[in-house]
Amino acid sequence: MESDKILSGKKVADEIRTEVAHEVSELAGRGVTPRLDVVLIGDDPASKVYVGSKARACDRLGMVSHTHRLPADVAREEALDLVKALNADPEVDGILVQLPLPPSLDTHEILDAVDPAKDVDGFHPVNVGLLQQGRPRLVPCTPSGIMELLRRKGIAVEGRRAVVVGRSDIVGKPMAMLLLHAHATVTVCHSRTRDLAAVTRQAEILIVAAGRRALIGADHVAEGAVVVDVGMHRVTVAEEVEQLFPGDEGRRRRFEEKGSVLTGDVDFTRVLPRAARITPVPGGVGPLTIARLMANTVAAARQRRGV
Repeated sequence: MESDKILSGKKVADEIRTEVAHEVSELAGRGVTPRLDVVLIGDDPASKVYVGSKARACDRLGMVSHTHRLPADVAREEALDLVKALNADPEVDGILVQLPLPPSLDTHEILDAVDPAKDVDGFHPVNVGLLQQGRPRLVPCTPSGIMELLRRKGIAVEGRRAVVVGRSDIVGKPMAMLLLHAHATVTVCHSRTRDLAAVTRQAEILIVAAGRRALIGADHVAEGAVVVDVGMHRVTVAEEVEQLFPGDEGRRRRFEEKGSVLTGDVDFTRVLPRAARITPVPGGVGPLTIARLMANTVAAARQRRGV
């Protein structure tokens, strides 16, 4: 059945959250409540939604969350001073700077200012270096969530050919490193890769984080490959919905009700028959990212407080 092919990130995220809730309860018995502070700069609508979902996740798990809102035209010095204050606050276990930042700010400068021990996104050069060396401390949430998905679904990585499409610092590069440390043979593709389909067809495990809607079609995927779609795009035109999901009445109804549907970097309808396993959009990678953020916050609390 095609439903057997679907890799539900939601189920794995639920498992991770259950484990995190147990850890939070254990820490509470020792007088420790993990705390996550989020820095939100500007008025990006998607960022506001993401920050709200992170705060709700903390609340459900018994953790403390604070959001610090700054205007888009905030001075560089004020943004850095806030990060430094959070670094110095002993009650703060995790600091997350919500991306993207306004163009007036240097993203690397702001992220580099975060204390590596509180860097629950895993973006600080110290944490990147530790991951590179195979000594991970705090690992970017989406790649680590994908590794949890593969592990908990019984998908072997060792010795298999893995292809990562996309080379971002947030997903592509750390994803490739985690796969390499798990003993996969890894290829990274990007916008300048020649004959992309010829490369991706070699993949037994294909991770797509390119940021381009429906980039990966059936001719990009080998029969029996495991396909993980990190992309998320909102489709707001009825003709495009029909093109991407021909005959899918469920998607059509959702479009009529909400005025949009979500899709990923993979042309799901056409790739599904070829894949052995595939993540949906939504309900695939997205829930894993927030679950792993919660896990990273608890890990940071344990490491910082020596419990």
